[in-house]
Amino acid sequence: MSTAPRYVPHYPVADHAAWEGDWELLAGVAVAMTPSPFGRHAELLSRMAATLWNSIDASGCKATVLAEIDWVVSDDTVVRPDLVVVCGPAPQRHVEQAPALVVEILSAATRQRDQTVKRDLYEANGVRWYVIIDPDEGGSTLLVLGDSGRYEARSASGRQKIDLCPDCTLLLEFWQG
Repeated sequence: MSTAPRYVPHYPVADHAAWEGDWELLAGVAVAMTPSPFGRHAELLSRMAATLWNSIDASGCKATVLAEIDWVVSDDTVVRPDLVVVCGPAPQRHVEQAPALVVEILSAATRQRDQTVKRDLYEANGVRWYVIIDPDEGGSTLLVLGDSGRYEARSASGRQKIDLCPDCTLLLEFWQG
């Protein structure tokens, strides 16, 4: 049995808060954020944020769309999804409860982590809706937390009904390309 894991530093959120630069903290392991994303990533982020806000406004929901905000999941885990939707107003500081919806836009640097580690993290922490947008493939994956506590895939094309918050059902238009 390897002794390497006992030498891997395990950081708490308090240490993370003092670091310079952009970091995520996954179960106590520091993960450097990649440099600023390229234009296509930024375009899809803006488009999805606008789509979410328009749908929230049209439905009269009391929900908030936030971009690039830290979600403090636990004492040793902090992630920064591309977009989150929280029920109610924006938090004063960081998100501290599971968002109702998380959007990750894949990049070469984050593809593996977004599709595995973050998917498992979001599922385990009760994120009801997880949208993964793939700029390279031109499509999206829409996952909803089922009664089993596991993500189930839904169609991510055309207009989709999203039961977001107790008083909020959105009709989101997913696009291809």
